Amino acid sequence: MASVTLQGVQKHFGDNHVVRDLDLSIGDGEFAVLVGPSGCGKSTTLRMIAGLEDISGGELRIGERLCNDLSPRDRDIAMVFQSYALYPHMTVFENMAFGLRIRKYPAAEIEKLVADAARLLGLSDLLQRRPKALSGGQRQRVAMGRAVVREPSVFLFDEPLSNLDAKLRVQMRLEVARLHKRLGATIVYVTHDQVEAMTLADRIAVMKLGVLQQFASPNDVYQRPANTFVATFIGSPAMNLWPVTLQPDGEAVVARGNGVAVIVPSALAAAAQARCESDFTIGVRPQHVTPVPAAEADFAIDVDVVEPLGAETFVYGVVGEDHAPRDESTNERLGNPAVLRVAAGTAITGGDTIHLKIDAAHLQLFDAAGVRVPPASEEPS
Repeated sequence: MASVTLQGVQKHFGDNHVVRDLDLSIGDGEFAVLVGPSGCGKSTTLRMIAGLEDISGGELRIGERLCNDLSPRDRDIAMVFQSYALYPHMTVFENMAFGLRIRKYPAAEIEKLVADAARLLGLSDLLQRRPKALSGGQRQRVAMGRAVVREPSVFLFDEPLSNLDAKLRVQMRLEVARLHKRLGATIVYVTHDQVEAMTLADRIAVMKLGVLQQFASPNDVYQRPANTFVATFIGSPAMNLWPVTLQPDGEAVVARGNGVAVIVPSALAAAAQARCESDFTIGVRPQHVTPVPAAEADFAIDVDVVEPLGAETFVYGVVGEDHAPRDESTNERLGNPAVLRVAAGTAITGGDTIHLKIDAAHLQLFDAAGVRVPPASEEPS
């Protein structure tokens, strides 16, 4: 296996700047996931690593080799695409063996490599079938097997599960995770699905408009998002964000804004005060907001929608002064949207007003530019 290093990588399509000054260092044997909304540059980055797109600037290294001008076949990579791209007239064995035959591997070695990959992916009983006789999950495993037999230095996955139904996606996520564990392979994986990113990755690279926002472990990206974009992109439902002003209240510091008033933990308040700013945004995950009696509440919301999901329930509403008054012209509630996660069966319905308390230990603070303010006591990640 090999590392993958991108230093100041750029990609232009005419005047369209698709990837900007991208720095990534993916370790040998690491599972790195590139995630972000459509148009963020993640698939273009993968295609540059594969050699399917030219690099407009910067350097790409696979292992110690500079690969900017190497052809795809000389990069020692294997790619699994969104579409299975199987030859319909060939059997599973022939599809998996095709690339090896093109490279003139001996027949006995092809037989062994295909048999080993088929055993790894649970395809041993399907080797004589053609693609039309396979399910979607089986076809994707064949596509993965075609990559595995190559024994490349780096595997590249371009949204390989997006064509599968929800149940198959869960099954195939497990297959990909097992494949990485068994092979110890270096994998660069592109997806727009944050669940895939969180469950598969050793580290996640979150991208927006061609710019890397954060490259860290799933836990760090979720617990310590670099900015408000990462905070709202990772996590479902998204993190609540509310603009506030920090105000001293005796020995405490209180974040106040549009119906919200919460005491800021001392380490976080100290870090914020060191910036000599007063306007911030607080962030809190839906599970860290709890219904309480009115006398104990940090804020209240008017409930719009309740989503029961079996094991849990999501409650959506609006927080604001005077319990979210309505716009006279549109009849829409004014104020900041809010969502909380509560236990299944909690007695809340649309139209209710509920009082809530924030778990201050999980409070996030972002400055005027949307950058997270780390508590003074936090160790660097």
